[in-house]
Amino acid sequence: MASGSTASAAHHDHNYLNHEKGLWSWLTTLDHKRIGILYFITVALFFLVGGIFALLIRTELFSSGQTIMTADDYTRSMTYHGAIMVFFVIIPGIPAFLGNFFLPMQIGAKDVAFPRLNLLSWYCLIGGAAVALTSLAFGGADTGWTFYTPYSISMKPAVIWMVMGAFIAGFSSILTGLNFVVTTHKLRAPGMTMNRIPLFVWALYSTAIIQVLATPVLAITLLLLAAENIFGIGFFDPALGGDPVLFQHFFWFYSHPAVYIMILPAFGVISELITAFSRKTIFGYTAIAYSSLAIAAVSFFVWGHHMFVSGQSEWAGVVFSFLTMLVGVPTAIKLFNWMATLYKGSINLSAPMLYALGFMFLFTIGGVTGIFLATIATDVHFHDTYFVVAHFHYVMVGGTLMAIMGGIFYWFPKMFGKLVNDTVARWSFFFIFMGFNVTFFPQFVLGSMGMPRRYFDYLPEYEYLNQLSTIGAYMIGIGFVIGGWAVIQGLLNGKPSGPNPWGAKTLEWTTASPPPHENFIQQPIVTAGPYEYR
Repeated sequence: MASGSTASAAHHDHNYLNHEKGLWSWLTTLDHKRIGILYFITVALFFLVGGIFALLIRTELFSSGQTIMTADDYTRSMTYHGAIMVFFVIIPGIPAFLGNFFLPMQIGAKDVAFPRLNLLSWYCLIGGAAVALTSLAFGGADTGWTFYTPYSISMKPAVIWMVMGAFIAGFSSILTGLNFVVTTHKLRAPGMTMNRIPLFVWALYSTAIIQVLATPVLAITLLLLAAENIFGIGFFDPALGGDPVLFQHFFWFYSHPAVYIMILPAFGVISELITAFSRKTIFGYTAIAYSSLAIAAVSFFVWGHHMFVSGQSEWAGVVFSFLTMLVGVPTAIKLFNWMATLYKGSINLSAPMLYALGFMFLFTIGGVTGIFLATIATDVHFHDTYFVVAHFHYVMVGGTLMAIMGGIFYWFPKMFGKLVNDTVARWSFFFIFMGFNVTFFPQFVLGSMGMPRRYFDYLPEYEYLNQLSTIGAYMIGIGFVIGGWAVIQGLLNGKPSGPNPWGAKTLEWTTASPPPHENFIQQPIVTAGPYEYR
């Protein structure tokens, strides 16, 4: 893909990990790679906390009636699980961690356009999490992660702290998106045209546009909600002349594009894994690249499908239903092109590839079940049932988290210069994949039977499916523990990887592992498109 970059792959002892030493050097670093590692550590800790809340929820739901907590504690656990996983794990997960580390390297740049804003974005995430968790000192928020009015407009200090934490964390997303857009346009290596950038960069670039344009809407909405709680101003409270449905419009105008903030970067990761582990040039590069932009564009016009039962007009429902189904077209383009890439490929079923194939299977189920929720007649029945919970998790967890795990095991040799034990990593995939289906597939059945989501208790006829779902949740937990052990074992005892153990073709694999502080010893010059397998 590049000429003049071979020398950068030469072995040397100086790299970004030992360029400077001491904790302070990490806390004040401007190196995009170190900031990516800081995000990795932070998101992993948040994921641990959010996962504990998830296991508490599933343990309580193992049997009908009270099991391990009261109804109020259950509602708080459900709120913190959702808020932490959405705002502090899945949204920042791939862009802030893998994106920060590899976007500049994949376009041949030394760093992002605004290194200081990059560091500030990490501190915004940390600060937002600290403020959000302060709500626990006030009894804990119990509104659900969507903070729906009118329940959230009563004077509750815990709600105020929680929404302000999400407000502060939003700046992390905005700053990261701004950095990625400018970096992609201004810092590409010579010869790196937009039609030559890797598909992971295309995915991050499309995501960044959504982050910059949509996140301010959520920020303003949460600020209005906090102001209403503190000052009694009537934005959403009917008693003060407000409209609670207005909150839903504002919230979902951001939060449905946020679904694509979560999943678009995962598409980019999967594109990298599919081509690297099938040893084939990606099929339909241009179609996959522009489908990311198409998804980003359409995502701003589909929020109304969350509100089919809110009283909006029938014609608005028809339009939103059509637009929601339209998103399936660019998404299907990606899926079919990945399948065409796999066809007659020399497939290597290492752990990253297993996660990519698992992603394709689970995300397809999530996408197909989304058609049921985009169709007005069926959505009315499934609305606010466990069918929605299952669909959401098949897209977000079966999609984004599978891609994160695949991306970690794929790029681990580049980040740390060591190999992960592939057998241990495969076992993590097995437990996560099997546990995920055992957890969430029964919830499609529960939703079809009419079991409402977010309920502390349920009818006895739902018990056996809930017990199966809880067993699956613990299988997922075991899988992530095994995956974490694989990472720790790789850091401590992993074998040296060399610069390119997978034989991949994008620019980051032309430099040493771990990369030097400046990424490349010589400026790479791009002479061909990515993924040129021969």
